Amino acid sequence: MEEQLVIGQFNDSYPPVMDGVANVTRNYAYWLHKKYGQCYVVTPEYPGYQDADSFPVLRYNSLPLFFRPPYRLGCPQVDLKVHRILKEIPFDLVHTHSPFSAGQLALKVARQKKIPIVATFHSKFYDDFKTVVKADSLARFGVGQVMKFFAQVDAVWTVSKGTAQTLRDYGYQGNVEVVANGTEFLPPHNMEQRRVEINEQLGLAPTETVFLFVGQHIWQKNVRLLIEGLKRLQQWGVAFRMVFVGTGYAAQGMKDLVKELDLENQVIFMGSVLDRELMKSLYARADLFLFPSVYDNAPIVIQEAAAANCPAVVVAGSNSAEGIIDNFNGFLIENDTESLAQRIKAILENPQQLVAVGKQAQQTVYRHWEQIVTEVVERYQDLITEYRKKTTTVGPFPMVK
Repeated sequence: MEEQLVIGQFNDSYPPVMDGVANVTRNYAYWLHKKYGQCYVVTPEYPGYQDADSFPVLRYNSLPLFFRPPYRLGCPQVDLKVHRILKEIPFDLVHTHSPFSAGQLALKVARQKKIPIVATFHSKFYDDFKTVVKADSLARFGVGQVMKFFAQVDAVWTVSKGTAQTLRDYGYQGNVEVVANGTEFLPPHNMEQRRVEINEQLGLAPTETVFLFVGQHIWQKNVRLLIEGLKRLQQWGVAFRMVFVGTGYAAQGMKDLVKELDLENQVIFMGSVLDRELMKSLYARADLFLFPSVYDNAPIVIQEAAAANCPAVVVAGSNSAEGIIDNFNGFLIENDTESLAQRIKAILENPQQLVAVGKQAQQTVYRHWEQIVTEVVERYQDLITEYRKKTTTVGPFPMVK
């Protein structure tokens, strides 16, 4: 019988703050706890929210992050209660998905308990820093601090080859392993029923063409290009309805742009959708998943859409496009408004190809989290074994190759 593991998953975002990294954290924890032992999620508190997961979630003190709502600024250093609880948990390994408050706490726990720490590099931190501080020099300084964190951990993972290259571009010189993301969605068998439900909820006609975007409402995700592309389609007489799901600092700006471009009758903003069954139905109803982001690394939402036979339109050469083959399991565009609009128009003119590409997306893009976590556990066990050998023979644990 395999050893039952006790694992900590640390991250600075977690429901009700829902983004791609929060989704990863939650699915790692769910499958680890269900099949391989015990798993704890450690994350900042969110006032008024009650966790209802099947695994324990430990919350530490936090403050509002005013420049990027709804995110929270974690303050674990002043939360003595959480430190006492963490001290009593016999972790075998901790895994952080953030270099910030959660990552610093995970590193402290790992060193105190003399166990390995894994850190996954998910985000283009330079873009995030530049959005907040504006100055290039300050953004580079922030990236430098993040790289110092990754240099201290025992294993560094990324979610795609493109993400690994971003990490290299930031100056990281250590060993990197690619561990892909998955999705908890199962391909829905009741597609037609789900489509009818969404039609009724959103007031859509059964034959209407529906586009979908799911993700943070931030300008880094190329949402301005997307909205301006929709305007071109409207000008060309292409009939469609566009559904945006998510929240973020640019949400109001996006709504203002939609109003300015006279797209209000064709665009629906649903805000945050935490109901995963509702999300499955939205993917099932959508004809195309529009995701022109050049900011994302390995967006899970593309896999979620693929599970429901909904192919993605992505920018060629972007990290989001890794694994997408044009006209086979998705569609590639250039990073400009005209290319987006022209491509969508051409796709809609060939509905048989659209259906075929959607089926291939399900076959080749979609991977379930249960399969991913089975591979993750093998890596964890190798790390734990190697760490124990090294610490009993040569002292501090070197970077795992």
